[in-house]
Amino acid sequence: MQFTSNELYHLINTHPSDRHLWLSGADLTGAPLSRAELRRANLSKADLSGANLSGADLSAACLNGANLSGADMRGACLAEATLRGTNLEGANLHEANLRQVDLHDANLRDADLSGADLSGADLSGADLTDTILHQATLTLANLRGADLRHTDLSQIDLSMAMLDGALLPEGFPRE
Repeated sequence: MQFTSNELYHLINTHPSDRHLWLSGADLTGAPLSRAELRRANLSKADLSGANLSGADLSAACLNGANLSGADMRGACLAEATLRGTNLEGANLHEANLRQVDLHDANLRDADLSGADLSGADLSGADLTDTILHQATLTLANLRGADLRHTDLSQIDLSMAMLDGALLPEGFPRE
């Protein structure tokens, strides 16, 4: 299903606050969702490629298997959201709140996570090749089996992060 901008605006702004928005499998390619209230929404398998989600509240939302490639998610809140197997290739998550997010097996190739808070995030098995993590916080993050080759890990906080089996940039200290 595909929505016009007006239909999408109406749907998001008129759904009852006590009910979760259900947009599983929806075609939201390039959707203008800046600062949208999508808390606890089900956007699993939705196509949000190129969407503008800057400043949006997606906390505790389900985005499993969604396509967010090239999406603008600067300053978005995705705290406690599930994004298992989600495609975030080339997405801009600069200074996003990703605390306790589930990004298991997600594709984050070429994504910008600079200044993002990934405290307690599950990034196990995620592909972070060529991702920008400059000044990101990964305290207590699970990076087991993640691919971090060719990734800028300068000025990041990896305090108590789990790195077992992670593929790290050449010469990066494991401890």
